[in-house]
Amino acid sequence: MKPLIKLLCLAGLLFTLTPQASSAAPPKKKPNLIVIFCDNLGYGDIEPFGSTVNRTPCLNRMAREGRKFTHFCVTAGVCTPSRASIMTGCYSQRVGMHWNPRDGQVLRPISPYGLNPGEITVAEVLKKQGYKTGMIGKWHLGDQPPFLPTKQGFDYFYGIPYSDDMTQAVGQRLGDRLDGKNWPPLPVMLNDTVIEAGVDRNLLTKDYTEKAVEFIEENKDQPFFLYFPQAMPGSTSKPFASDAFRGKSKNGPWGDSIEELDWSTGQILDKLVELGIDKNTLVIWTSDNGSPMARDMNSTERGTNKPLNGRGYTTAEGAFRVPTIVWWPEMVPAGTVCEELATTMDLLPTFARLSGGKVPTDRIIDGHDIRPLMLGEADAKTPYDGFYYYAMEQLQAVRKGPWKLFVPLKEFSRHPHFKKGAGSQPLLFNVVTDTSSEHNVADQHPEIVKELMSLAEKARADLGDTNRPGANQRSAAKVDHPVPPTLKTTSTK
Repeated sequence: MKPLIKLLCLAGLLFTLTPQASSAAPPKKKPNLIVIFCDNLGYGDIEPFGSTVNRTPCLNRMAREGRKFTHFCVTAGVCTPSRASIMTGCYSQRVGMHWNPRDGQVLRPISPYGLNPGEITVAEVLKKQGYKTGMIGKWHLGDQPPFLPTKQGFDYFYGIPYSDDMTQAVGQRLGDRLDGKNWPPLPVMLNDTVIEAGVDRNLLTKDYTEKAVEFIEENKDQPFFLYFPQAMPGSTSKPFASDAFRGKSKNGPWGDSIEELDWSTGQILDKLVELGIDKNTLVIWTSDNGSPMARDMNSTERGTNKPLNGRGYTTAEGAFRVPTIVWWPEMVPAGTVCEELATTMDLLPTFARLSGGKVPTDRIIDGHDIRPLMLGEADAKTPYDGFYYYAMEQLQAVRKGPWKLFVPLKEFSRHPHFKKGAGSQPLLFNVVTDTSSEHNVADQHPEIVKELMSLAEKARADLGDTNRPGANQRSAAKVDHPVPPTLKTTSTK
């Protein structure tokens, strides 16, 4: 890392604040809200969560000045369903974004499916409260015009509509499968229009960061919401980084990309301080799911979820529990840790309350207002009686308090603990004391197994399970004739 960059990040010490009392006064005006959402970044990939190979001085500063959440979960081990939850405050099974017959669990280019415009997004909630809403980065909730961010509550969108590995070259290798032969060059979009085809992925983090800083500067005098889903580390085996970071880390391309993400975060925090709006801005930094990890689970070349168990793309704790830091000077107590369970579904209800708005009442919203946890209120506890781990349509695990139960299964396509032909017996882990989920204590706690099996049955009735529709599921949207997003098909001329 360049000395100047490191110096700028370490300079954050000048702004470190002492921990605040738990009864912090509510903000006098609507706070700005920023969510930085990394892609496939693992629990153990940054220094505040234990990394010894990736240098993250800006995130170290953010943790010193903010609050770490060590039991913060997403709702899926993969991109699309996880992103549906952060937008809607719901399980992806609730809004039909957990699976479809064309793409499986992750939307591919030119999919006819997308997030239903009838859903209420966090951007729409905030826009009603007078917020300027912007999204910079990876969308992945539908690349067709009715599903794009500008149709889901965002005033401004700059980024790519799906994952960084969904390139034209990959599509050509797929051929007829998933309509790969028609996949376009990886597009960068400005609002609804493709402005660049075949983007240089090495420049994505740098480009996105510059655009994010511009958005903050342009909207510093009004309340704004910036959703900043980064493209990196991404879905390729060798992530991308700009010249300033490529080849500079001790952890190969994965480390290069993370150290540039760290720099990016420092740029955002520094700009807020420079503009004098840091004390009225809440910043949340997290990831969409755990890292896929290398074949050798002890390697860090494709990220690590250690000390948690398992890979991304599964229902392992390492796939669902993600590194999370909350920063809001003089509101969020500095240098503190929250060990209570919270999730990305909580952002919509929490942001609604912070903005002076209301949570939608005409539909089920699964998330909760977690202001007490964020602000470090004394004795604040998780609002979850039960939390569910789905793999597409299949319910695989339930958590309550420290207990996580993997339910017995006859069949499954992928499982972090059961082997093929096994799975007839429940697995119970205390994920607080048994960090790596190594000790099955189901036999010692039959009453807890019974309680969690009852919660699992409630989830099945509500959200569904394999070959069993739930009573309260809503549908994704679908268009009849999807077209690839290209310079020609999206032209406004």
